[in-house]
Amino acid sequence: MKRTILSFLLLANTLLSAQKSTQIAFLSDVHFQDLYGLFSDNNFRGIINQKTGKPTILRTMDSQLHSTRIFNENYFAFLKALDDIAAKGIKIVAMPGDFSDDGQAYNLRGLHKILEQYHQRFGMKFYLTTGNHDPVGPFCQDAGKDDFLGEDGNPLGIYSKENIGKSSHKIISKDIAESGYLEILGELKDFGFYPKKDDLYWSTPFDQVAFQDYSYNKAMQSADYSKRIYEVSDGFSVPDLSYVVEPVKDVWMIAIDGNTYIPKNTSGKPDDASNYKGASIGYNNVLTHKQHLIKWVKKIAGEANKNHKTLIAFTHYPMIDFNDNATGEIKNLLGEKKWQLERLPQEDVAKAFADAGLQIHFAGHMHINDVGTRKYGDNILVNIQVPSLAAYLPAYKILTIESSGKMEVQTEVLNDVPHFDDLFPLYEKEHKALEKSNIKKLWNKDILKTKSYHDFMLFHLKELVRLRMIPNDWPKDLIEKAAKLNGEELLFLSLDLSGKDAKKYLKQKDIKPKKFKNWMFEDLILDLYKFQSADELARKDIPKMRSQQYQILEKLFEVNKSQNPFIIQLRSVFKILNLLSNGDPTDHFEIDLEKQTLNRIED
Repeated sequence: MKRTILSFLLLANTLLSAQKSTQIAFLSDVHFQDLYGLFSDNNFRGIINQKTGKPTILRTMDSQLHSTRIFNENYFAFLKALDDIAAKGIKIVAMPGDFSDDGQAYNLRGLHKILEQYHQRFGMKFYLTTGNHDPVGPFCQDAGKDDFLGEDGNPLGIYSKENIGKSSHKIISKDIAESGYLEILGELKDFGFYPKKDDLYWSTPFDQVAFQDYSYNKAMQSADYSKRIYEVSDGFSVPDLSYVVEPVKDVWMIAIDGNTYIPKNTSGKPDDASNYKGASIGYNNVLTHKQHLIKWVKKIAGEANKNHKTLIAFTHYPMIDFNDNATGEIKNLLGEKKWQLERLPQEDVAKAFADAGLQIHFAGHMHINDVGTRKYGDNILVNIQVPSLAAYLPAYKILTIESSGKMEVQTEVLNDVPHFDDLFPLYEKEHKALEKSNIKKLWNKDILKTKSYHDFMLFHLKELVRLRMIPNDWPKDLIEKAAKLNGEELLFLSLDLSGKDAKKYLKQKDIKPKKFKNWMFEDLILDLYKFQSADELARKDIPKMRSQQYQILEKLFEVNKSQNPFIIQLRSVFKILNLLSNGDPTDHFEIDLEKQTLNRIED
């Protein structure tokens, strides 16, 4: 009898603990573009897709394969991710920026409609923060794109006014202009940017009301656009849409607006939308031009600690180096302005926020799966990079808060997405048009044979590396020398030995050179980008034997002391590959803040 009662109490305690846990899904860099959107001032509805019968507003495949993100199929991936989250019963969804593709009015309306539908159907609550694509600048500005797909398979321009853009075949609509903060706030205020009646707490960096004196009415007054302005430079005032919210008891989510729009010309007009630099550099500019955010974070962290609240931060930009300690090697090989190194946060960024009391931070921007940690005395900061749904590896993160000191993070990869291939017939038409134009580098039509969203995004990465990354980032002499080398040839180059001695050494080490013949240097480069993008999850997309051979080559090149410039370059390539493939756990792991450890969870 006693054993039965004890078992019952243990079960009840387990169930109670499970009920106390809070789950938050993080969807970053959705880059939502409304394929089936409507312009308010133009009857253009897109081109007819014979497969679906729907008019569709889409960008060309050529533009997608030259970009670090896709523009079209992520529409379907977004819906799939929301369906997954709903099926898991998760009610809180945070979106760390770039929720739109340049903040155009028709895209914002489409996003609003979808978020509202999932809120009404499943009770999901959405909390957004801004990225460098929403808004592109602090104020609304005329814009457009040259690369929408036209009825004949050639590019179509859609612009907000007549005298911009390159395309002679064009559509004009004000709804393609890039919205500023005011327009974004007006359309999406219900998704975190304004308080809700059922939020237990909500505040901004400019709010002077103490936590103990919180009321919904006071918060509504603080949420007004006019009260969320700061001076980024003398005479130049811009908005800041940061906020903190308590969506469920004892969990505070702090949404930091990391966009820092600095004037290009201090003699220019403060309300000139074109007179501001972009925000893509991220937190480095926060340190110099937005110090009020760090003071506010310190204040909120202190309040959270005093009132026993678990504080979770999410912003668009990373706070910690996301290259797994490979940055120095990347600079040596490629140069300081390659590999998006200008987006790398300075070490001072992590220290500033760790010293302010921040411990858990979710970020996007880089379209990668990564985790970085920094410890400063008793302070620890964990930066979790949320992958994009619009790039390889398409995924989102789930945070499960067990207690203020112990949390679990799981990565949910989108392998299969319904309708991802709906637009393929339109790309067929585009490819035929491009063939007639005789362009030098035509995108590979085999991408239209992919059978899953995962394979489609992996093919996108492969084409992106071929069409953009290698030509733009890699030393020409290295590519010319290495392009036709296979693994076996790289193996012999890794040995600082003569032919006979090399064969003898390999025999002694039981290394079989012919087995290295199955892959080329271009496979190595693609695998390197897989690890950069997906971290440990890339292993599923790389043959196991090849991964083992990479490890052998990395060790051999490391001990090869040759000063031949080509060998030095190859040594660096394998060092970068090794570092990117051996970082902190990123798939499924536990964060123990008391022990300051990250522990991999094996599924």
